Amino acid sequence: MFERRLRRSDIFLIVINLIPLIGVWFKGWDPRQMFLVYCLETVIIGGFNIIKMVIVTFDKKKDRWEYEGGARIVSGWFFILFFIFHYGLFVFVQTSIFAGVSGLNSAGSFGPLTFLPNILKVLNTDAKTVLLYFVIMYGLRMLFDFILNKKYQETSLGLLMFQPYLRIFIQQFVVILGSMFLQFGAGKIFMLIFVVVKIYFEIFVNFDKYLEKAAEMQKQKDRTAQEKIDKTLNQY
Repeated sequence: MFERRLRRSDIFLIVINLIPLIGVWFKGWDPRQMFLVYCLETVIIGGFNIIKMVIVTFDKKKDRWEYEGGARIVSGWFFILFFIFHYGLFVFVQTSIFAGVSGLNSAGSFGPLTFLPNILKVLNTDAKTVLLYFVIMYGLRMLFDFILNKKYQETSLGLLMFQPYLRIFIQQFVVILGSMFLQFGAGKIFMLIFVVVKIYFEIFVNFDKYLEKAAEMQKQKDRTAQEKIDKTLNQY
């Protein structure tokens, strides 16, 4: 589960995550703006995951869709549409929570349905710059870790669809918790804690292997269940 060897893309990730921390501690950047950038990282990750799914779909066209009680082969576009709907709902909920507890929307100028579409009006110049850095960083990670090494040829759409969730659940829980601390003037301290925790989980915890192991365990359960059914039928 733990990944010790740093890849080139991991170096990008460490550097990019340290930029907001340095800005808040030494350049007087607004911690609320930086936490909003980390909140929007969810959108960036989802966007690049959709691109990955499109690449895999063009490569293999269809894949195995597993559900409770069975599985069937479906088009890759089905995976993509399901991910957009499900992940989009998740982004809407967590962004609305952040907007409510961070104080960035204290005047009530944006409601839950309008906060995300108007996010560029809320972000200041520093936050927009850091957000661009994150887009570049995730673009480079996809290029080196997914496209150039041809990982898309061996990645299943089912695994890819759930890939962002473990990472995002941990990240966004801490982001929302941190946004509450902003109300007590502890933004700089919590920013330091958050960045250290985030880098640790991103670099040293291999979420992909955890998902692959869970998927393999589920397949084994399905095989065992099917074998029991076949054995029962053969008795008659």
